[in-house]
Amino acid sequence: MMKRLLPMTLAATLFAALPALAQGLPTAKPEEVGLSSERLQRISDALRRDVEKGQIPGATLLIGRHGKVAYLETFGSLDPETRAPMTKDAIFRIYSMTKPITSVAAMMLVEEGRLSLSDSVSKHLPEFKDVKVGVEKPGPDGKPILEEVAPRRAMTIQDLLRHTSGLTYGLFGDSLVKQAYRERGVLEGDFDNAELSARLAKMPLMFPPGSSWEYSHATDVLGRVVEVVSGQTLGEFQKARILEPLGMKDTSFYVTDTAKHARVAEPFKTDRNIGAGVDMFDPRVQRRYESGGGGLVATVGDYARFAQMLLNGGVLDGKRLLSPATVNYMTSDHLGAIPTGAAYLPGDGYGFGLGFAVRKADGISPQFGTKGEYNWGGAGGTYYWADPKNGMFVVLGMQSPKQRLHYRAVLRSMVYGALVSDNGER
Repeated sequence: MMKRLLPMTLAATLFAALPALAQGLPTAKPEEVGLSSERLQRISDALRRDVEKGQIPGATLLIGRHGKVAYLETFGSLDPETRAPMTKDAIFRIYSMTKPITSVAAMMLVEEGRLSLSDSVSKHLPEFKDVKVGVEKPGPDGKPILEEVAPRRAMTIQDLLRHTSGLTYGLFGDSLVKQAYRERGVLEGDFDNAELSARLAKMPLMFPPGSSWEYSHATDVLGRVVEVVSGQTLGEFQKARILEPLGMKDTSFYVTDTAKHARVAEPFKTDRNIGAGVDMFDPRVQRRYESGGGGLVATVGDYARFAQMLLNGGVLDGKRLLSPATVNYMTSDHLGAIPTGAAYLPGDGYGFGLGFAVRKADGISPQFGTKGEYNWGGAGGTYYWADPKNGMFVVLGMQSPKQRLHYRAVLRSMVYGALVSDNGER
């Protein structure tokens, strides 16, 4: 009897809580949009078990389908030190889930004719005019040395959007270019976007622009391009043109309102490192840097509105940010035959569009999904994907760097396992 009551109980609980917390998005019971309450309960049970085991401190998960939010649940703690419970309006460091938002900002300027994908980056950022490619060659003693040579062609705006610019992060790997990033302290001190751009322009590129995919500071440079072209800071442009129109009231580069400080989700003390010795930043402390590639914080509800806007073809609640043609173009593969290398984050079966990983086939990938799906995640544990074929998107809010890859795969299989039909029949 209890097992038969669980789906009904979950549906009733979710539906009662959704209207006030989905930030204006319509709501529906799971069965009304072809999801199974019974199977969604599996996700809730699994996340609660993981919280009890101490695998994660807490999480917020939202699933939307056919334009309606059908699942929004919280698990565990907002802050494991205070044991304050996780809330639906918790504020998460979304790190690289900032990239799609900055990419949308750039494409808005493209639609206005103020920026072209074929523009050289140096057209807008003159410091990149003489950038060189770092080539490793044997030195006199046989040890590799770095020789800097002119690239075959200039770095373009499209290269920034699809990570074929030649830039890198310098955090992972031991190539001489990446070592140079660390040795020269590219990210040291309190700098703004203009200063970071100037620093990166002095660094050798990993490879000639357009010749390979490499995850990098490219979207940070893109954010600086947005500043120069628009005449506003990146934060000002995003707020005026994206965040406010979409009603993303808790999305920003820093949490400057002290009344919101208690809503910032925190990881375990032993799980603050996002890689290569870099710890999660404190968004309560405002700095000059507004990272277009990884600096925003947001609630799950805020990001859901951004996700729904893209699924709608660039419009939400009558406010259009992009045309459907532009969204389709952004979520198409822009790599083609460009080599991706062993450290290709999207993985098998995926290409890369203008700000997202883009699925090229229903199969191939070991992760559930369908052709045309696009996604990206953040180093702190957040993750999002959208599936146009099924009219569905999922947003995970979590601050657990060590567990980020695990949950991306597990949640996909469980969410698709709860997708039972288009008409709600089981």
